[in-house]
Amino acid sequence: MNTLQEFLLSKGYTKIKLHLTKTNHFEIKASINGHKGLFILDTGASSSCVGFEGIDTFKLNAENSEIKAAGAGAIDMETKMAKKNKVKIGKWTNNKVVLVLFNLTHVNTALTNHNSKPVDGIIGADILKKGKGVIDYEKKYLYLKL
Repeated sequence: MNTLQEFLLSKGYTKIKLHLTKTNHFEIKASINGHKGLFILDTGASSSCVGFEGIDTFKLNAENSEIKAAGAGAIDMETKMAKKNKVKIGKWTNNKVVLVLFNLTHVNTALTNHNSKPVDGIIGADILKKGKGVIDYEKKYLYLKL
């Protein structure tokens, strides 16, 4: 019998190492528009997000949005949108990712209060769906289809 890794790699997936933080979140490294960042992998987040402070860092074309963000103890947060971004995670890439921009202070405060590093954003279910994501929780790998 093949392992999960052997099976997925034979089906054209690439594997990306996940790092489990002290807050029990998986961190993942990714680049947006050619600029590297640190992100939380969050299967419960419908959209991938970047903090407002990442607009310049990741060269995002921010547009106003009527959508209000909620999550992680905060509600009705103002947002902006950035369309057509190139997201690269490991060898996987997609050039048409829409990102939600909002104030990540509450997320990073919670992380740093638990001795974890602050993050640039959140990789959500939208990217996991685009990449046909599979998470191996035991071995701490994310697999995305190339």
